Amino acid sequence: MSGPFTRIAVNVTFLRQDKPSSAPAPRLPGDSTLVRVARPSVGFYRYLYNTVGARYAWWLRRAMPDSEIAALLANPAVSLHVLYRGGEPAGFFELEERTGSVNISYFGLLPHAVGKGVGPAFLRASADEAWSRRPSFVTVNTCTADHPRALPNYLHAGFVPFRTLREVWDVPNRLGLDLPAHLRV
Repeated sequence: MSGPFTRIAVNVTFLRQDKPSSAPAPRLPGDSTLVRVARPSVGFYRYLYNTVGARYAWWLRRAMPDSEIAALLANPAVSLHVLYRGGEPAGFFELEERTGSVNISYFGLLPHAVGKGVGPAFLRASADEAWSRRPSFVTVNTCTADHPRALPNYLHAGFVPFRTLREVWDVPNRLGLDLPAHLRV
């Protein structure tokens, strides 16, 4: 990687759900709407990704050029879903259909929506949307840079860990992320 960077280390937990949840789905709040964005612009995608991920060292897509983000968003195997509350974005998830499976590539709430109790219902909505594609299984991953409730929420939603890896990332300083001291190596 060129240019100055900050090295961080995280534990990445990979999880899998082998069948849809049979428990009743928690309801999203009444002022909520979940929208699949048919043709998201790069700017809107970056707004969501950067705003949700700023506190959690989400850097990979920040470092991608616009042309790569545009190609990703144009891929028919990838879909973007935005949670709106009171007319403004409150969170998003990204699904990627793979051979026999669907991966929840990104999932998160915007800072103003964190801690408001919408997370479990939103996570269930993302898993239900993934299952609507009729995969054999659904995957997601989280890491120790993510919100501390991420892993417990995935476990509560019925995802089962199948692998944890220690990864070291060289995060470009040009991205301007405030990387937590406890992750730095």
